[in-house]
Amino acid sequence: MKQNTPIERLYNGVLKENPTFVLMLGMCPTLAVTTSAINGVGMGLSTCAVLMMSNLIISLLRKFIPDRVRMPAYIVVVASFVTIVELLMQAYVRPLYTALGLYIPLIVVNCIILGRAESYASKNPPIASFFDGLGMGLGFTLALTIIGAIRELLGAGEVFGIRIMPEAFEPVSIMVMAPGAFFVLAILTALQNKFKAPSATNKGDKFCSGNCAACADKTCEIGERSAEK
Repeated sequence: MKQNTPIERLYNGVLKENPTFVLMLGMCPTLAVTTSAINGVGMGLSTCAVLMMSNLIISLLRKFIPDRVRMPAYIVVVASFVTIVELLMQAYVRPLYTALGLYIPLIVVNCIILGRAESYASKNPPIASFFDGLGMGLGFTLALTIIGAIRELLGAGEVFGIRIMPEAFEPVSIMVMAPGAFFVLAILTALQNKFKAPSATNKGDKFCSGNCAACADKTCEIGERSAEK
């Protein structure tokens, strides 16, 4: 697949280098807010919006930002969009805003956003950077929604507030508590390894393992640059 096309960037973010399931980034909101599917969707889409716009602006300004202040500049750009998203959520989806709480402003220091700004948006043109942010954001949203849906199903017998399990089902309350997030993530990672899907611990030849620093098979962009050096 040709590099830096919109389709390739979307595929990369959703599957090949999914920030949660493959790169294991953004674990704090992943584990904290996924007590329900709707929380996962809300957190994921909020992060997606910030990723898209911050990637676009940072890419447009990449030739004007001095190298010695690039990280503070990135944080200012990201914080501006997080503030906009936070105010919009507070005005129009207040129940979701209340449920997510502190984790909305903490998007500013989410390692997915700063990581894409540093490793991709600062080195690539605006359109490719925008779709990179969209792909990573959709991948993050998908991961949080899956984890949240499983936890909500087992912990409350519902998904998106709709009753799925029969009335006789006894909810597993630990699944909507903190340990439940670790259990679900561990099971999903084990399934990824079992079926040789992309994951941080899968060392197969076909997909990026997430260990970019040690990548020698050119399955990720950082690995390609390392190999060229």
